[in-house]
Amino acid sequence: MTVLLVDAANVVGSRPDGWWRDRAAATTRLLLRLAALPGQRLEEWSVEEVVAVVEGAARDVPEPDGVSLVRAPGSGDDALAATAADLAAAGRRVLVVTADRGLRARLPGGTAVTGPGRLLDVLDRMAGNGSG
Repeated sequence: MTVLLVDAANVVGSRPDGWWRDRAAATTRLLLRLAALPGQRLEEWSVEEVVAVVEGAARDVPEPDGVSLVRAPGSGDDALAATAADLAAAGRRVLVVTADRGLRARLPGGTAVTGPGRLLDVLDRMAGNGSG
């Protein structure tokens, strides 16, 4: 079983759908979609838990059932890297969702990573949308 650790700002920003007009609302929409993932499969990983790192204008969004939030007081990358390290130290299997190369380099060795596009494709299929 895997903890899906999501760089929410990176995922929200990966599609030019107007998210910049209201970052908090765009993040809330993503979190509601992520809430359907516990108990589902994402590629070869069985998702047990979803943790999303939120920052900046989206830091105070509501936490939906099924998603735990890490509310970054500063850098979302710092919070995500620290959370990944804590989960790995606890022996948890982690799959990080981010396209940020700098962040990827800061993750504990052996941490699995996938990009926002793959996550959004899975969420779209679950919603019956096919694509974006």
